[in-house]
Amino acid sequence: MFPVEFEYEAPTTVEEAIRLLAESGGEAKILAGGHSLLPMLKLRLAQPPLVIDIGRIAGLSGVSEQDGGLRIGATTTETAIQDSELVQRLCPLLSETAAHIGDQQVRNRGTIGGTLAHGDPAADMTAAVLAAGGSVTVQGPNGERTIPADDLFLDMMTTALEPDEVLTSVWVQTEGPRTGSAYEKFANAASGYAIAGVASVITLAADGTVARARIAITGVGSKATRASGVEAALQGKRADDQTIAAAAEHAVEGVDLIGDLHADESYREHLAKVIARRSIQRAVGRAATKS
Repeated sequence: MFPVEFEYEAPTTVEEAIRLLAESGGEAKILAGGHSLLPMLKLRLAQPPLVIDIGRIAGLSGVSEQDGGLRIGATTTETAIQDSELVQRLCPLLSETAAHIGDQQVRNRGTIGGTLAHGDPAADMTAAVLAAGGSVTVQGPNGERTIPADDLFLDMMTTALEPDEVLTSVWVQTEGPRTGSAYEKFANAASGYAIAGVASVITLAADGTVARARIAITGVGSKATRASGVEAALQGKRADDQTIAAAAEHAVEGVDLIGDLHADESYREHLAKVIARRSIQRAVGRAATKS
């Protein structure tokens, strides 16, 4: 199927992109890597009158240390995140998660900003940014604002971005001492999307108990979300296999489970618990080896 006709613009500044969004009355769509938008255009699930390609805007890609964390430009590709020495050293969860996304061609074109702005309920990086205590910076007619990742995903493919705002960068916390992370997923064999995916960041206290846990889940509900029940069940406990298995039983608490031809609700619930246990175990194992 072919998309309906649309106008195409390729601005060279964020301000120009915002102006074009405003002039379209919020009906235009932003094009970054294109792996989310182009299929929707072809299937006519999206029919914008204008597509704004932000790929030519200088300064929207790259990784740097900033404010005690990592600042990642919105148009930074998943391959660049996977291969970045800085990401591997300071927030390895993002590098590991990027390696799970689609295939090499998808990672070469797909961008972190596009993934987060799209809000696909089965995307991998949404869970990773949630678990990493992340936030996004967006810019619109009224200037810049920061949206914590915990407040970003509202519903299926619906985020807290306004129609006239452009996501410009992503910030995540670096992993400190005695902190380990892991991303695990059960993937759709055809698309690579998560049927159930869990990102875990665990910090251990000196006595081996869990000082801090951030667990996020994707693929099982209408949006990526924090698994707060799992976090609470781990907090202050010794991170042995029994404790982790018991905590993982809370993986889908508060989640409005979805079902489709790939997995019904009960199977997704089962997968989420299994994947949560594996993700936490690996994160704890890594935390135990870091001073």
